[in-house]
Amino acid sequence: MDSTITINHLADATISDIQSWFENQEITAADLVLLYLERIARFDRSGPTLNSVATINPDAYHIAQGLDQERRLGGIRGPLHGIPVLIKDNIATGDKMPTSAGSLAMRDVYAPEDAWVVERLRAAGAIILGKTNLTEWANFMTEEMPNGFSSRSGQVLNPYGPGQVDPGGSSSGSGSAVAAGLSAFAMGTETSGSILSPSTQHSLIGIKPTVGLLSRFGVVPISPSQDTAGPMCRTVKDAALVLAALTGVDPRDPATGASQGHYASNYTSGLDGEGLRGVRLGLPRAGFFDKLADWQHHLMEQAIGDLKRLGAEVVDPADLPESSLYHDFTVLTYEFKAALNAYFNWLGERTPIKSLQDLVAYNQAHPQECLKYGQTRLIAAQQTAGTLVEDLYIDARARDLRSSQSQGIDQVLSQHHLNGLIFPGAAGAEIAAKAGYPSITVPAGYSPQGEPLGITFSARAWEEASLIRWAYAYEMGTRRRKPPTLPKT
Repeated sequence: MDSTITINHLADATISDIQSWFENQEITAADLVLLYLERIARFDRSGPTLNSVATINPDAYHIAQGLDQERRLGGIRGPLHGIPVLIKDNIATGDKMPTSAGSLAMRDVYAPEDAWVVERLRAAGAIILGKTNLTEWANFMTEEMPNGFSSRSGQVLNPYGPGQVDPGGSSSGSGSAVAAGLSAFAMGTETSGSILSPSTQHSLIGIKPTVGLLSRFGVVPISPSQDTAGPMCRTVKDAALVLAALTGVDPRDPATGASQGHYASNYTSGLDGEGLRGVRLGLPRAGFFDKLADWQHHLMEQAIGDLKRLGAEVVDPADLPESSLYHDFTVLTYEFKAALNAYFNWLGERTPIKSLQDLVAYNQAHPQECLKYGQTRLIAAQQTAGTLVEDLYIDARARDLRSSQSQGIDQVLSQHHLNGLIFPGAAGAEIAAKAGYPSITVPAGYSPQGEPLGITFSARAWEEASLIRWAYAYEMGTRRRKPPTLPKT
């Protein structure tokens, strides 16, 4: 097909844009894959050298050809039919791509089957274009590691300021790739801020769902209490379309059982510019605004004014109890060993690394390649029993739930009769993560030097539809997002 669509058209193309191209026979999915690969070559491997993509799927072009033929013969499966997606390299695929979690020790390890979210994406007709770089072991290797660095793939750069603007972590490659238009959307994962942080840093919409809304099967784990996958997109509507394709009960993940009756098959119905009217949102200032730069303060005050203009009631301040603002990774440290060892057991003979102990030993045997920033968190987790029977773990887990839910988010929502909370950037990610509650971030503006900042909405469990509705109204009413400046070709 002779197409007028070029790689420049991909910079800000939405899922709806691409489907319109398909319907008007302006391009095929197979040709679209080639254009995205060309864009990756121009901006990820050369030019600004973003280093966001770790691996390309060698079957992507052939998969696209098959989906083109399916479209011709019988129509489409849905809005994701023929849409290329990049997924974070800690999400398993049962194909010709390794799943490394950014670790050199895992660079040649191939999973036995697809993760749930990959199964659902393929069933919806999405094309797995490749995998994205990430902060190694989803930023649970050491305190000293920069966001976006891994021993396998190196350092991710942010297209809004390569080498200058923090790419956020740990889904850094997914954020960079989507911001630069290297795929229509991407999948990230979050334990505590790993979707929200790179989304705000790359001026994207990132949805951190309720734990259990999406199955975690096949995702390299940190914490069963807090882990989840989620979409990273350039528009709220795209994120809503993707999320709807990923929900459902998976018998391999017991957390999904609680999602029955809560998940939606369509998160785009009812989206309009009036979605904030009459909504009561609380603004926790204490503990979240004190470390903001002047330009971030300015953008947040602007966002508060925009929310009011769009019909929301903003309760300011609506501070969370001080007891809920502590920073602590005890639960993650204890759960990591048991969860990761179970993942290695699932891989079986496909990996020479059979346990966390093996991983620590491998890194120690290859210090120049693997220990540039150390492995303090891996060692701390290895020193636990891995059985989750310790008093320190049980007490910490109970405290996390109590301080984030009944004595945290739930308390302030009830006290002020609120529908949700708003935070600057990813500042509130930790408390929502401990609660297992959902959040969504939306672009709010930029520093004078062009660094992005998002505004994050959080709510109670299973309230993704409300979050999406508020975020869409804010997005439509402000239209703050601007694509990064990349060389034209």
